[in-house]
Amino acid sequence: MTYCIDFPEPETAVEWSLTDAGVEREERPYRPRFYVRATADGSLAEVADAVRPHPEVAAVEREHHRPGWRHDATEMLAVEMTTPDAVSRLASTITKVGRPGTYRCFNVDLSRQFRYCVETGTEPTPTRDPTVLELAAPPIAGSGLESVTATTPSGETHAFADAPADIARDVESLIRRTEPDVLRVSTAELLPELFDAVEEDLRLGREPGYTQLAAASTYESYGTVGHSPARYAVPGRPIVDASNSFFLRETDLDGVRYLVERSHKPLQEAAWASIGNVLTAIQIREALSRDVLVPWRSWRAERFKPASTLETADRGGFTLSPDVGVHENVHELDFSSLYPNIMCTRNISPETVCCDCHPEREDVPELGYGICPDDGYLPDVLQPLIDDRDEFKRRLGRGDDGREGAAAAIKWILVSCFGYQGFSNAKFGRIECHEAINAFAREILLDAKATLEHHGWRVVHGIVDSLWVTPMPDREGTDLETVAREITDDAGIRLEYEAAYDWLAFCPRRDDGAGALTRYFGKRAGDPVDDESSYKRRGIEARQRSTPPFVEDAQLELIREFGRTRSPEAVCESLREFVRDLRSGDVDPARLAITNRVSKRVEEYTQTTKNVAALERAADLGLEKHPGQTVEYVVVDDEKSGRARVALLHENPDRYDIAFYRDRLCRAAESVLAPAGFRREEIEEQLSERVNGSLSAF
Repeated sequence: MTYCIDFPEPETAVEWSLTDAGVEREERPYRPRFYVRATADGSLAEVADAVRPHPEVAAVEREHHRPGWRHDATEMLAVEMTTPDAVSRLASTITKVGRPGTYRCFNVDLSRQFRYCVETGTEPTPTRDPTVLELAAPPIAGSGLESVTATTPSGETHAFADAPADIARDVESLIRRTEPDVLRVSTAELLPELFDAVEEDLRLGREPGYTQLAAASTYESYGTVGHSPARYAVPGRPIVDASNSFFLRETDLDGVRYLVERSHKPLQEAAWASIGNVLTAIQIREALSRDVLVPWRSWRAERFKPASTLETADRGGFTLSPDVGVHENVHELDFSSLYPNIMCTRNISPETVCCDCHPEREDVPELGYGICPDDGYLPDVLQPLIDDRDEFKRRLGRGDDGREGAAAAIKWILVSCFGYQGFSNAKFGRIECHEAINAFAREILLDAKATLEHHGWRVVHGIVDSLWVTPMPDREGTDLETVAREITDDAGIRLEYEAAYDWLAFCPRRDDGAGALTRYFGKRAGDPVDDESSYKRRGIEARQRSTPPFVEDAQLELIREFGRTRSPEAVCESLREFVRDLRSGDVDPARLAITNRVSKRVEEYTQTTKNVAALERAADLGLEKHPGQTVEYVVVDDEKSGRARVALLHENPDRYDIAFYRDRLCRAAESVLAPAGFRREEIEEQLSERVNGSLSAF
């Protein structure tokens, strides 16, 4: 079955299919197409006459398709192109004709291989596990490629560290000998470096040459700056960039393969795709199956609402402020895929919420929005994912050979499907869907809280779809599983018993002492007190990417000590040992490396921060860092300014700033002890106490 598609020349596609014997190549004629719709001021005839002579246009026809979920089929132009890349160029030209909105284009911005699959009905899921050859290289500085480490499908490791041209030929020779199905590279920058190292053709794919699919770019999402590296392709062999694959990082190759099956995005495209990109692909497949085309640069106006409704609609999920402190005998309950299940059980979909056919209905609590009783498309998209995840989790729970990677991949899709309804650039999103889902979620959580309290359980924290409860004192409570079944029946969504804890600590905020919504840790009931896996932790330093490994390990040990003794003084004694290691110079500087994402180019910063110092050092070494990329450094002298303040991990530093990292240790200790009422002042007091060991003390 096809797992990779190339487009070597106009009107031609090459399908590569995995077989038991290896791989098969088949060349097919192919013309990608997009659609043009004219408003009252536009003329399809004029567009057709204008584009027919275009050298990249293969054919123009009139067809009828649905431009949206709430529309019947209408007349459009179907424009067939000679290459996938030509589609967006011509569509951009057409939409600029006349007044804005005179012409609207559809099925424009689909990725190349995905477009081919949905237009031709090609199934891109591999029929067997693909073999993988891994290529890893250290950061590539201005001096060029220094070395490459290759791991073959059989597990053999080869290190190449000669001149760049020799490295390139050695890699080529290894690929020819092993003929892997997939190349997994540590960074996509490795591809052009290998090809540029030689003057003649290099074959890293199943045929010579390579193609740049996209240039590197910087983007902003939810206030965070990200970096998307350049993407490349070689003939007949998918490239998986480990540095640019969210799903490979969070799941595994089986998880990516499951997404291929559901989205019909072939392996290479599914590997680099974002969560929203994969979700959109699944939605596009469903839309096209119903003859609904994919809008380009979609625009949807929010419906008019009175101020009172707008204020209520803008509220998010319900959150109960945690009761700061250390709580005994805590139980965690969690609604299974709450938001996706709300969409499925309440029939929430862009074409059903506030439908025109049932203006009298008021189905959504607080908001009064109506929901059409006709089946929506979004539940049809999500229900198979929910069912698959439940089945995979059941297999894992039984100890069967489950698809853990696939279950994790589905989790990420389900987590994002709710927020994507309110995303302005979503192909099929709608803000009223987002608001309706939140309204149902608030009602469900509040009803669950009331039921738990009625049965003798005190809620110490609740956030969106999870509740933490302890038994009410001096009261006989109903068995939690019985209560959970009652809540499940009332909500129509399963409330699962997630975990029991011997104790759970909710941290205060550093500024005002109120409960921090997502910072807590605790010991799972029945697990060994000394095992790291026995402790759940969220939001504290040990879960933050910027925390140095040494500080992370120290905090985990402090949590274990707290679990063993429940004594702040004992925790401070353990902290003293870590401080002593710092002061004695026994800590490997590499374990003190801080990893931070940079949000600007170095010249755009106005303050001299540690990040800026690290960027300046990277520039000195020829290591270009783009906004959205990460930089790793060790603070060597925080009293200095400029680049002397830090050393890059790449430089193998041999020293560190003791005072700076001592402060980091104490902050981590405060997170552990603050729920017990022990703050920074008490910690410093404990650390400053010394036993007088002189003769005069006797």
